Amino acid sequence: MNKIKGMTIAMGMLAVVGCATKQGTGSLIGGGGGAIIGGIIGKLAGNTAVGAAIGGAVGAGAGAIIGHHMDKVAEQAKQIENAKVEKVTDKNGLEAVKVTFDSGILFATNKSDLNANSKNDLAKFSTVLKNNSDCHIDVFGHTDSSGNDAINVPLSNKRAQSVVNYLKQCGVSAAQFQNIQGKGSSEPVADNTTAAGKQQNRRVEVYLYASQAMVDAANAGTLK
Repeated sequence: MNKIKGMTIAMGMLAVVGCATKQGTGSLIGGGGGAIIGGIIGKLAGNTAVGAAIGGAVGAGAGAIIGHHMDKVAEQAKQIENAKVEKVTDKNGLEAVKVTFDSGILFATNKSDLNANSKNDLAKFSTVLKNNSDCHIDVFGHTDSSGNDAINVPLSNKRAQSVVNYLKQCGVSAAQFQNIQGKGSSEPVADNTTAAGKQQNRRVEVYLYASQAMVDAANAGTLK
């Protein structure tokens, strides 16, 4: 199994090297092959599949344009304090942006009410979202493994919803938000047996990905 996995990784990396351009990894996406490659890379990187199936095909050129656009979105998001910004892959194999907020920064222990400092960060983040209204948004809340699902799932859901409600108060369009969900402790990113690992697992993730309008603009060559 390890040998097969190694071969898969190697094939994926060769495809990345062979297709890379100055516009970044977004150029990999588009057409059937690009979408498959993007999906493989996403799984190897442990990315959560976000977004919904888009209508029609995405050409290689359009995929590159979206990737370049998402590079700019990521750079804007990196200006937000207390936020971790990563590039990931959505369900369509297109570039997306993942922004992670530590729940300890946003909320008091076992609470879902945003604290004052976190509101300042989210207010700045709302500007990024409003400036990129062609991005759809998913928001997921996560906890560590302490307690049980009866506690953790509702708490993580309330925290995700609190973030969304405040971003809406800051002027972000409700139409941008597609999926809001609390996942409890089901998707850890670190070791739950250590204090440091538990802290990493207590988080709220915000995903920005291409809407149908963005895809249409990219296909038409009008996306900036």
